[in-house]
Amino acid sequence: MAGPEHDRGRRPAATRGERLVSAADRRLSLVSRATGYVRKAFPDHWSFLLGEIALYSLVVLVVTGLWLTLFFRAGMSDIPYLGPYGPLRGVPVSHAFDSVLRISFDVRGGLLVRQTHHWAALVFVAAIGCHLLRVFFTGAFRRPREANWTIGLTMFLLALLEGFCGSSLPDDLLSGTGLRTAHGIVLSIPVAGTYLALFLFGGEYPGHDIIPRLFYAHVLLVPGLLLLLVRVHLGLVVKLKHTHWAAPGHSNRNVVGRPLFPQYMAKSAGLFCTVAGVLFALGGLLQVNPVWEFGPYRPDRASTEAQPDWYVGYLEGALRLMPAWETHVAGHTIAWDVFLPGVVLPAVLFGGLYLFPWAERWVTGPGRERHLCDRPRNQPTRTALGAAGVCFYAVLLMAGAQDVLAYVLRLPVEGLTYAFRMVLVVGPLLTYRATKQLCLSLQAADRRRLEKATGTGVVRLAAADGHREGRVGLGRAEAYRILMRDTPRPRTHGTEPGRFFHRHRIRNRLSAWYFGARVPLPVTEQQAGAVQALAADPEEAGRAAGADSPA
Repeated sequence: MAGPEHDRGRRPAATRGERLVSAADRRLSLVSRATGYVRKAFPDHWSFLLGEIALYSLVVLVVTGLWLTLFFRAGMSDIPYLGPYGPLRGVPVSHAFDSVLRISFDVRGGLLVRQTHHWAALVFVAAIGCHLLRVFFTGAFRRPREANWTIGLTMFLLALLEGFCGSSLPDDLLSGTGLRTAHGIVLSIPVAGTYLALFLFGGEYPGHDIIPRLFYAHVLLVPGLLLLLVRVHLGLVVKLKHTHWAAPGHSNRNVVGRPLFPQYMAKSAGLFCTVAGVLFALGGLLQVNPVWEFGPYRPDRASTEAQPDWYVGYLEGALRLMPAWETHVAGHTIAWDVFLPGVVLPAVLFGGLYLFPWAERWVTGPGRERHLCDRPRNQPTRTALGAAGVCFYAVLLMAGAQDVLAYVLRLPVEGLTYAFRMVLVVGPLLTYRATKQLCLSLQAADRRRLEKATGTGVVRLAAADGHREGRVGLGRAEAYRILMRDTPRPRTHGTEPGRFFHRHRIRNRLSAWYFGARVPLPVTEQQAGAVQALAADPEEAGRAAGADSPA
């Protein structure tokens, strides 16, 4: 018979709950999955924080928006204003405008939360835009991340729609003028414009349903879609892994960075507190959208020196620069001065952005997955196209403040309009040319740095040669970063000269234009092979790097 000493070293039998958890873990691999997520590596480069700033701004938006929803009333029936703001006391205002004034002047902390909500919206859209620019210029949209680029661009469009709906809710003179512009853009669509305007606005402008409809879209529909896309976007990031910059010790597939827990989580928590603090500081120190100065919306009044939010300013500039062209066809009037800048321009702009990853993939041809970020200088054509697009947008944004610039600079509005039209055509072309030449010049500078040693700043006196500055070669990491240029070569094969439509010839010519501009680097064949192997596969990299390291 066994005694207590014999039972002391025996492992106690598992309970029914423990057996159930163990069986579930064996089937679902919960522990291994959780461990994999916790140890997932995140890059350390500052440019990857732009997406996190957008995410944390969205969190502040949701929290402040929920608080504001408790006090806002989405109604358009008129009531006399009886609040503490003297200049408007007794003026007929809508329920929406009255509730905004009540939040600003009567509710404790209401103005702080309202202005923080507005600043968070501006930062949210700006962070998404900068994040998309980072993805574009570094080539992070390439295979297999085309779907994530599409999702990010859709989130940007939803952010624009969310910002427009939110800024239109106060029913003040500025937001009402913006709604009137949107109504005119919808009406300019041939044939279907009147039906769409009736469906969206619920009757003749301004009607009595537009503010409640915008309110429900602002607090339910668009935020729900945004949160859903954020979930899908983050899931794809976890599945596909981050793109990363080239550095010694890793290659195209294995990411080097900080694990999610505890290093990256601690840094992200600090970034969230910083973003929230900056947004609340902006809301408390810098005034934004003072609706009481504009007054309630009246169709017979116009605001002066008032500009829309920056993310829709390009539409304002396009409407101001477009000549007054009209066409009458079969009893229908096509207002080109509204239809082209208000409907066609955004469709072409965002349609081109949606198709760009697929177009570059078609020009590149079938190939492997790409997980390394491009240095913008190593892709001169893509970088030049992006810079030209930014210039085009900047000119339209400046043209949206045409009247204010004319007043401040004491210039005639007509002359300023013609000047902006000329810059809108010439500016992007010059920007494209200058950016491409700058990228090639930076490539040439990298080549010189590889060929010649750099100065140390220390001058030594030698008996035979006199004074001479000390020279030192590039470090391994710097040389590796320059040599690791994962740029496809122009296509020179696959032509079909016997066909009437030479599709492959067109692709080859586009490939020569897109990938042809480059400055060759002074590398041996073995070094070039090692670089290609590092970009392609880790196992192949080990074999190639064993022959001759690219650094």
